[in-house]
Amino acid sequence: MSLHYEVVVACFLREDTPPEVLDAVRWHIGLAGERPAGLDPDEHSEPAFLLDPESPLPGGDAAELRLQYRWTAPSGADVRAWGLYARGYWLDDALGQLSLFLDLIAPYAEEGYAGSFREEYDFHPTIVAFKDGALVSPGRAD
Repeated sequence: MSLHYEVVVACFLREDTPPEVLDAVRWHIGLAGERPAGLDPDEHSEPAFLLDPESPLPGGDAAELRLQYRWTAPSGADVRAWGLYARGYWLDDALGQLSLFLDLIAPYAEEGYAGSFREEYDFHPTIVAFKDGALVSPGRAD
């Protein structure tokens, strides 16, 4: 019997994230139909977040990527970042895809919270984070 997980990715990617990475993110979260050229089909065989309109999660599966205002720099320029939010209901067999997806975006992500995952009947999620352009070992939020 397989376990099911709620998987959440919620982070900001720098405004200068390369277009090919943004295209890969869009494909992975279901906002683009075709796998982008340059994305290894052996590693990225299917989108990470296959949004299910019949998801059993409260409120359902969701995915969004949009350029957002973050703050105003001392120079007066607006600082923007790509806000990424994706939430889905995953089988335990697919959790390896989460690491691949997070490794793809880690070099462009703001440091800190990246998301979480939890077995559907568990009260405490496992938190994932970015530091120095890489995924930090997950920790349990107790």
